[in-house]
Amino acid sequence: MLAITSTFSSDEPFLSDLLTDIESGKIQLPDFQRGWVWDDNHIRSLIASVTLSYPIGALMSLETGGEGARFRPRAIEGVELVGGVEPDKLILDGQQRLTSLYLALRSSLPVPTQDAKGKKIDRFYYLDMERCLDPEEERIDAVVSVPAKRQIKSDFGRVVDLDLSTRAGEYESGHFPLQMVFDSVGVADWEEGYREHFTYDPEKSRFLSGFSRQIWQPLQKYKVPVIELKKETPKEAVCQVFEKVNTGGVSLTVFELMTATFAADDFQLREDWEARKERLEVQSVLAGFEGSEFLQTVTLLASYRRHQATGSAVSVKRKDVLRLTLAEYQENADSVEDGLRQAARFLNRERVFDLKNLPYGTQLVPLAATCAFIGKKFEEDVVRQKLARWYWSGIFGELYGGANETRFALDIQGLCAWVLEEGEIPRTIRDSTFTPSRLLTLQTRNSAAYKGLYALMVQRGGLDFVNGDSIAHTTGFELPVEVHHIFPIVWSQKHEIPRSKWNSVVNKAPLTSRTNRILSGSAPSQYLRRIVDRGAVGSDRLDQILETHLIDPELLREDRFEDFLRARASALLDEIERVTGRTVQGRDSEETVHAFGMPLVGPEVGSEVEASGEESVGASSG
Repeated sequence: MLAITSTFSSDEPFLSDLLTDIESGKIQLPDFQRGWVWDDNHIRSLIASVTLSYPIGALMSLETGGEGARFRPRAIEGVELVGGVEPDKLILDGQQRLTSLYLALRSSLPVPTQDAKGKKIDRFYYLDMERCLDPEEERIDAVVSVPAKRQIKSDFGRVVDLDLSTRAGEYESGHFPLQMVFDSVGVADWEEGYREHFTYDPEKSRFLSGFSRQIWQPLQKYKVPVIELKKETPKEAVCQVFEKVNTGGVSLTVFELMTATFAADDFQLREDWEARKERLEVQSVLAGFEGSEFLQTVTLLASYRRHQATGSAVSVKRKDVLRLTLAEYQENADSVEDGLRQAARFLNRERVFDLKNLPYGTQLVPLAATCAFIGKKFEEDVVRQKLARWYWSGIFGELYGGANETRFALDIQGLCAWVLEEGEIPRTIRDSTFTPSRLLTLQTRNSAAYKGLYALMVQRGGLDFVNGDSIAHTTGFELPVEVHHIFPIVWSQKHEIPRSKWNSVVNKAPLTSRTNRILSGSAPSQYLRRIVDRGAVGSDRLDQILETHLIDPELLREDRFEDFLRARASALLDEIERVTGRTVQGRDSEETVHAFGMPLVGPEVGSEVEASGEESVGASSG
């Protein structure tokens, strides 16, 4: 990429020329610019600065006609263009200032703005001539905004305090209409009318000449510095510069930028995505998948296909998404949509049913792109098992919480090679580690690993304590299911058990809210007896149900919290080993002993993945 110093120039055009070019359509906005939002006070303050010849800051524009940064243009608010007018320049920074000045100083229509309370109002702007020439007056007080009917009233509209609805009213009150300030013919007519109104009174004529000399004439010479990016500037540089200089303080999404880019080729990205989103949201687990993520997934698939064809690097950084061509989008979008449906099927198999319980939404990007690429191979069980091992490794390794672009690129390459060519085990599986003491810090569903353990309890057939239904079945019928404490909070606090233990995921199980009310705050021995005494579940059956949650019934019936905690923690670690195919290291470490009171050494389920890529543990979680 060229250095930025070779891609811009600077100039200081007259404000009047800028407003003329805006009116003719030579200067427009890129379609990704958000709407004009300045209120009445901002506009009056800006006008005051201009009339005092104070600087209002530099503007930034982009020369049109380049192939690298093509955006659909739109006219500035208040400008009516007949036919398709192609602009010479697009405003990147200064929209609010230029729109305000155009509407207040050039347009013949009232300015649609808002007051300090956010109420929508329409205003014309005037200069109080006497106040403008009084050095003791604050200039902003000389900038007067009046309603669309050009009258200011009081006493609930019964008293007219200022009437500018006629030229005579303007002359009599000494208020100059700013909308004609750059219309020299109109100003000449207004001045002649002013003199005639006062029967050519010498004092009034001198006053008018003073206003012209001190206010009107300097306005005609007012210049605004403009930095112009040349048309050769690449799109990602334009977007980066825009976000650095934009005073709105809100970053543009990639989706907004690409919507404007594709619109230049008459393709409505937003409409295309909304139609796809409606089809995808039939699967509730995809309800949170947004347009920017869809573009990222399309870019990832396109980049990998390009890699397969030419050997180019796979990359899905922001700049790569911004470089995505319309042809590449159209070539890959349908495949990605199908890949997302396959991803939803895969998640259903892994017992992740909805957005609320989805550990990492970001993991959908490489999963969907991979599903799209492998196509019919997705239907093979051995492929699903490999995808599952990768998926759970990412969750329990907690690898998708930050910047993920590099991992996405590695994922699709590693997964596709592993699935299609029996290549090496993907890096995400090799990078995945889980520390036993982490179990005690998993306190809320804000953690991906917490949600992952919930899904594993559902996956392995966890049953409700009272009705005996599987949680997967209950969730399917949309009954209220939540993660509830096994040793209740009240009981735990009464026995002075540390919160880090009783509120950890180790002491929680997915149950219906109705069952949780039965558990109440009682000791486990009491609520288990109550369940049996009510005849809801037999004693032996209740033991079987508890075991589906990796709970030792004997420890629960005897209220042995510490022994329960260690036994269940060890069983949860076994589950993590089962789905990731990796041994959890540190079960007997000093840190683990300090956290749980003794080592968490359970049955040897998984063994370490060797660099050779051999699988030592079955990773099926189906």
